[in-house]
Amino acid sequence: MSDKPRKRASAPVAKNSGDEVTYPSYLALDELLKLQRPRSKPEHPDELLFIIVHQASELWFKLILHELDALIGLLESGDTLGALTSVRRVNALVRIVTGQLSALETLPPQRFAQFRGYLGTSSGSQSVQFRAIEAMSGMRDEHFLQVLKQHGEIAPLVKQALAKPTLQDLFDDLLAAHKVTLEQIYAEPHQRPLQMLAEGLLEYEQGFAMWRFLHVQLVERIIGPGTSGTGGTLGSKYLQKTISQRFFPKLWEVRSKFFKG
Repeated sequence: MSDKPRKRASAPVAKNSGDEVTYPSYLALDELLKLQRPRSKPEHPDELLFIIVHQASELWFKLILHELDALIGLLESGDTLGALTSVRRVNALVRIVTGQLSALETLPPQRFAQFRGYLGTSSGSQSVQFRAIEAMSGMRDEHFLQVLKQHGEIAPLVKQALAKPTLQDLFDDLLAAHKVTLEQIYAEPHQRPLQMLAEGLLEYEQGFAMWRFLHVQLVERIIGPGTSGTGGTLGSKYLQKTISQRFFPKLWEVRSKFFKG
């Protein structure tokens, strides 16, 4: 055997310097940083904040959808531990997108009013990705479907989400495959992984509800509780109704069964 030290294989280097991957090129920063286009004339100093927070939210929504799709695949394959890891990531992302709302709390109502007219008919209710997240999470009731139709034909991304089984249905299928009930996974110590997954899903619903609640508070803080939202929407009146929506009603119901005599 040779005593000469082996040379480590080096990463391939682009032959043309123009093909070199750099931090700006990998993240497409030139394009990304040009996507903030305030419409106020003269440009209002707070409009950039408003745009970036919403654009960043849409990027996080894109990632949440990506991770929810992965979670659905893991649940469908019966991978409990994989699904548990996946839902933890989803919950971390929901906390991030919720935390962003605090930046808009620094926007006083009188300053928002100075550029609000430039928003036209745009409204957060038009976010296709957010609607897709709701649909993937389990929203299927008639009121939700009617809200979707208010903006015309339902977007393809939302249709795809509606065609998928709900997270509650997939969790029910997982329990059926293990031949256990919700009560059993909480009562039997050896069902701990399924219980942890159930708690992770419940944490997801609570995190989503917290986003809704803080969004309502933010809207009322900026435009007032009785004011219509941008684009002529109902503003906080509609948002208030969404706070109590449940993705996992069975996970809430099982808790009360432990306290019934």
